[in-house]
Amino acid sequence: MNTLEEWTAAVCAELGLDPGIDRTRLLDLTRDVAHGVARPAAPLTAYLVGLAAGRSADPQAATAAAIEQVEALVAGWPATAPPPPPPPPPPALASDA
Repeated sequence: MNTLEEWTAAVCAELGLDPGIDRTRLLDLTRDVAHGVARPAAPLTAYLVGLAAGRSADPQAATAAAIEQVEALVAGWPATAPPPPPPPPPPALASDA
């Protein structure tokens, strides 16, 4: 068991939750949100997905459905501004010859 698995199991046990979450899919979603929307939106999105799942009688299915909805939202989100162009190369040095 790696650190992430141990941590997830410990948190689930502490909170009385079923540890059978699709951790990979949730992490993929937060990665896509962080890179496609904004970094601070990633943990907030995970929290909101959890809230949506917690309102359901079937949290596993609700989590999967919420992730699908947010994945579609991220896919349609306007791209962030392109990175600025690289700086121009330094001027050529005069030859010592």
